Amino acid sequence: MRFATILPRASVEPVTVAAAPDGTWIELAGLIGREAARLELVLPWLMAHGAHVPERARDWRGPRYRESEFSFLPPVVRPPAFRDFYAFEQHVRTARRRRGLEVPPAWYEVPVFYFSNPNSLVGHDAEVAAPAGSAELDYELELGIVIGHGGRDIPAERAWSHVAGFTIINDLSARDLQRREMSVGLGPAKGKDFATAVGPWLVPREAVADRIQGETLSLAMTGRVNGRLLSQGTTASLYHSIPRLIAHASSNVELFPGDLIGTGTVGSGCILEIGPEQAGGWLAEGDVVELEIERIGVLRTRIVAARPHQPLHA
Repeated sequence: MRFATILPRASVEPVTVAAAPDGTWIELAGLIGREAARLELVLPWLMAHGAHVPERARDWRGPRYRESEFSFLPPVVRPPAFRDFYAFEQHVRTARRRRGLEVPPAWYEVPVFYFSNPNSLVGHDAEVAAPAGSAELDYELELGIVIGHGGRDIPAERAWSHVAGFTIINDLSARDLQRREMSVGLGPAKGKDFATAVGPWLVPREAVADRIQGETLSLAMTGRVNGRLLSQGTTASLYHSIPRLIAHASSNVELFPGDLIGTGTVGSGCILEIGPEQAGGWLAEGDVVELEIERIGVLRTRIVAARPHQPLHA
């Protein structure tokens, strides 16, 4: 089963949908018989009562959407919060070594994250331009975890029960802006907050339950630019497990349905780590980035030229 938020052609109102076996999409509200204006509003219900949704989708005789009739938005269009962790050791070690830095001992002791901008998320097949002043646009291949049941001080041993499902994150990064601002000791901020691609859809945790053993989820991850394979990894290589990310994120604070948590970049999952000289340069106009995670799908992002700034007129 897959759940998504779409924008039908010639419409200004997003629609939450569920995938049908024939590749079409069904409006979620009609399928489950309750209001579903935003996906996060029905995640707790789906986790408790969604076992029959695939059967209902199979037998559905009502209207459907075809993918030629809409564009994908992020599954949760505006998550209440977006926390992005830094949890793959290979990525941390390699990226820091390229800057002449060691991995700080504290990294091994506690999973760290930053808050990114939940209002700048874009969906599958979106067009993204580098922010003004940047010449070093990068992709980052990450697993996205969507919270279904909220909670505070969630223990790691109960964390899986709070996960609604998974998606793919392309944490687009302007490396030159990021490098400058982080030299001050804060950030990342403007090097990250211009656009983050998320999608194409949400895959429920139950759909990958056979790949979860204890605290470890095992899904292959790959990244391609213009069809060329650049990144290969697995979620199983996380140093800090997903349950421990959730436990830390919820420490002394409430998590809410729809909250988005990123694992951070998998080893080899960005140009900064590979090296622009090996990757064919930073991302540029015309490039197509495809990030794939096993059992979830492919998130595609198209790089376009920056649009001239249009000042507001009174």
